[in-house]
Amino acid sequence: MATPGYNEWWVRRINDNTPKPSQENSQSIEEHLRVVPSELEIIRQDFERRNSELEKKIEQMEEEKMNLRLDIDVQKLEIEKLRKAKNKSEEDLDSLKTDYKKLRLSMRTAGLGKTSEQWC
Repeated sequence: MATPGYNEWWVRRINDNTPKPSQENSQSIEEHLRVVPSELEIIRQDFERRNSELEKKIEQMEEEKMNLRLDIDVQKLEIEKLRKAKNKSEEDLDSLKTDYKKLRLSMRTAGLGKTSEQWC
């Protein structure tokens, strides 16, 4: 059993060991207990930040790639339309040439191809 003097001394001793805020060290407890990140943690955070930036860049490039593919598809359709129009124009020209030759031939056989001097 402890004496009352010992108990009083024990309580004072424990209370004396409790840290008290000093005027020189005015850090809050949060600041005092703050954990300083290790070099590995800093490198990991930097890696994650860079990785995130690269992922965004990849997404942008994939979107741009998709837009370029759409542009290519549109241009292919336009080229195909122009080819069809060109082929149709060439067919129409060939048809006109053939019709012109037939008309000239029928005019010759009918005697309509003569000049005014040849009629006299």
